[in-house]
Amino acid sequence: MKPSQILLFSHIAVIVLLLCTLGNAWVPPNILGSLNLLPLVFPYLVLVHIVLTIVWIIKKKKIAIVFLLSTFIFYNPIRRWINFSPKTENTKSMRDVKILTFNVKYGEFGWDKVKKYINDQDADIVLIQEKDTNRAVRKDMVKYPTVILKTKHRVIRQAELIEDKSRGNSFYADVEINGKIIRIVNVYLEPFRLNKSMFNFDGLGKESNKLSILLSHFTPTFKAHEEQIKSIRKVIDLSPYPVILAGDFNSVPNSYEYYSLGKNLEDAYLKVGNGISTSFHDYKIPLRIDYIFTSKDIIPLSYKIDHSVKLSDHYPVIAEFLLN
Repeated sequence: MKPSQILLFSHIAVIVLLLCTLGNAWVPPNILGSLNLLPLVFPYLVLVHIVLTIVWIIKKKKIAIVFLLSTFIFYNPIRRWINFSPKTENTKSMRDVKILTFNVKYGEFGWDKVKKYINDQDADIVLIQEKDTNRAVRKDMVKYPTVILKTKHRVIRQAELIEDKSRGNSFYADVEINGKIIRIVNVYLEPFRLNKSMFNFDGLGKESNKLSILLSHFTPTFKAHEEQIKSIRKVIDLSPYPVILAGDFNSVPNSYEYYSLGKNLEDAYLKVGNGISTSFHDYKIPLRIDYIFTSKDIIPLSYKIDHSVKLSDHYPVIAEFLLN
């Protein structure tokens, strides 16, 4: 086979894999769990696609036009990882609500520093994931085993959404803000129970075994997510109020979880976010797994992933909104 043919088949294979990633919008993990692995490598597939397209351009092949135009198919999926939006001025004077969502990793980086950071942000709604709520928690918080909501506003009702023995934990709370009621949903989907040693590939004989152990954690967790999402979607779809859905999805953009939880909602990052969207930094590969989604009549004004602080293995995500 000629080098140009190998290059062509390789490039087509990359395009097919990228297209398969979009299939997560329709195919649940219980039918084909392995499909949900592709979003984890989506940025690298896009990078390979761009490099190969440049090669075709340098070689002055007409096929370069086809591959170049195919990039636009993945415009929105790419923007979920890196995005640039026009800045909105004077958001503080315009905003009705400021949201902070933060996975604090049980305060392992220093709970006092975490509390100070949260207090300094002066947010209207604070959503916390991975906090032991049995220990020294103030009474003015909505709390369940590992998730917390702290608000300056009146909580009308609340309920836990994941009541099984999983490590995932989510709840909703209807909150009255300036005379308007908003349904806040704090999401913490089932974690993958990974550790850093699983990513240390230090020998050819051990690599395949470690890789199989690593992959064995994914598909069962994807399936657990599917069941948890059903409970979360129910309170979103039946909500009589506008919804703000936020938290740690333990899932990357373009995954089944992203499409399912974000259905009929808007990703605030796509509207007003700028720069790289990654929010988890503990392993060698930075990932975006923390989100803020809203109903369409809640207008995002600003969105920030605070990469300046390392008080957890997650970065805090902060957004401001206008309640229409």
